[in-house]
Amino acid sequence: MSDGIEQAEVTAGLAEVRARIAAAAQAAGRAPESVTLVAVGKAQPPGRIAAALAAGQRVFGENYVQEAAGRWPELRRRYAEVELHMIGALQSNKAREAVALFDVVQTVDRPRLAEALAREVQRQGRSPRLMLQVNTGAEPQKAGVRTEGLADLVTFCRKLDLVVDGLMAIPPADQD
Repeated sequence: MSDGIEQAEVTAGLAEVRARIAAAAQAAGRAPESVTLVAVGKAQPPGRIAAALAAGQRVFGENYVQEAAGRWPELRRRYAEVELHMIGALQSNKAREAVALFDVVQTVDRPRLAEALAREVQRQGRSPRLMLQVNTGAEPQKAGVRTEGLADLVTFCRKLDLVVDGLMAIPPADQD
């Protein structure tokens, strides 16, 4: 695929998604600019990421620390305003890299991970925004703290001086 065609496809796709977000936000009585589109880079070739950046997209999510570490340091030198989200499952042993690389970690779901992140926040003096991942449907195949354990995890994070910025929840697909 030529660069021009790829750029046009990505630009058109982003415009379509942004229009759908704006319509949904307005229907819900929200300002469209109050919604953040997080473009997922998982397994995307460099040309598509470059096309999204050229089209003005600045918030990206990555599922894997290694993939993000290989892609984003150079891109962030050219696009300093990029905000990078960790949206995949995060292992405690990857906390050091996650704190160094990501602006937001959306998948805090257990005390052990919170402890590892707190250690790295203290060590690095860098604190990404954190979201607690909630398994709202109590589905065994999905990660996340169950709703009945959420208050305990919030309390635990506060004791570690971690600031919880919000929740990331994926409800069951068959429910509103």
